[in-house]
Amino acid sequence: MIRNVKAITASSFLSMFFLGVGAAVIGAAARNIGLSPFQIGLLIAFQNIGFMFSVIISGSLADTYDKTRLLLFGSLILAASFFTFYTRTSFVLNLIIMFFIGVGIGSYEGVTDAMLLDIHREKESLFININHFFVTIGSLMITLYLVFLQMNWRRSMVQSAAAVFLLALFFAFTKLPADKAGVESLSRRLGFLRRQKVVWLLFIATICTVGFEMGSVGILTTYLMEVRNFNQVTSKIALIIFLSGVGTGRILVGIFTKKEQIFRNIILLFALSTIFGICVYFIDAGNLTYVFVFFTGIATSSLLPLVITLAGLTYKDMSGTVLGIIKIAIAIGGILIPFLFSIISKYVSLKAAIGLFPAIVFISFLILLFNKKSFRTVDL
Repeated sequence: MIRNVKAITASSFLSMFFLGVGAAVIGAAARNIGLSPFQIGLLIAFQNIGFMFSVIISGSLADTYDKTRLLLFGSLILAASFFTFYTRTSFVLNLIIMFFIGVGIGSYEGVTDAMLLDIHREKESLFININHFFVTIGSLMITLYLVFLQMNWRRSMVQSAAAVFLLALFFAFTKLPADKAGVESLSRRLGFLRRQKVVWLLFIATICTVGFEMGSVGILTTYLMEVRNFNQVTSKIALIIFLSGVGTGRILVGIFTKKEQIFRNIILLFALSTIFGICVYFIDAGNLTYVFVFFTGIATSSLLPLVITLAGLTYKDMSGTVLGIIKIAIAIGGILIPFLFSIISKYVSLKAAIGLFPAIVFISFLILLFNKKSFRTVDL
């Protein structure tokens, strides 16, 4: 059995790479499949319903069960879902498949960060930022791949399915038993965490973060084509620039953020996300849009990894469970914001729906700013 820390760390990064592929495929291929903004919103919402169920179950089990076994099952589900996505034209059928894509990537989100906290006792923020950097790389690569393959998105899904199956085989021969010593029952862990104000504040911050980032990934190309008169190639270039900004920011913030600076940097990044989000979605800046898109990516880059790191370090003895709770907010943000977006875009206008994105990060900025005293007692 494989127990090498470097190999297991690499498998975590690769898992998050395919999480990025699964999260971004709709945004990258929506126009080629022929999806409307309303259908995009529904597909993303169904993906996140599956994600929500998976992340809380896998995250909670990660405190007491072998994490690689959980990743094995998640990988098999994801490989099958990638392979079958849009092999049939039925929209209802593909909503169901998108649900199972959410289940697969949810297992990666629910387990890998907790696994890294277990095997890397120092520089946790750096490793979790790098872990989520690979989400960005996956999102970026699927977008680039579609461009260079002249929009042959089905080929990319089949190849991704094959690669995820190989990753499942790796997890089948890997063993990383959970340390059950001192771990309370799930009901006690959930009862304790439910009463923690810090958990709820981070939960809300995660909803806003994910709504902004995933919403931007999912709708940016469509918005630029319909409102800013970009074409298919230039809109995808903008998406690539956005994801490049996210990747750049995650590496830089991960390297330079110390434990005691995590909360301060979260507030700062929410403020910057608000400013640059307004620039992207409300200012017709011509070619400067690419610049604003890049800095929006940098600003939003490390919000989720820093929130996850802060939660895991605050509740070290039950990191899997608390991360499972926090990551339910990833699903809620991924369901609620796209659903609201699809409704507003259908019954009001696309321009009105776009206003959701800067609004939610500004709300989160205010909530954390006015509750900063709650974090002064946090012992990292």
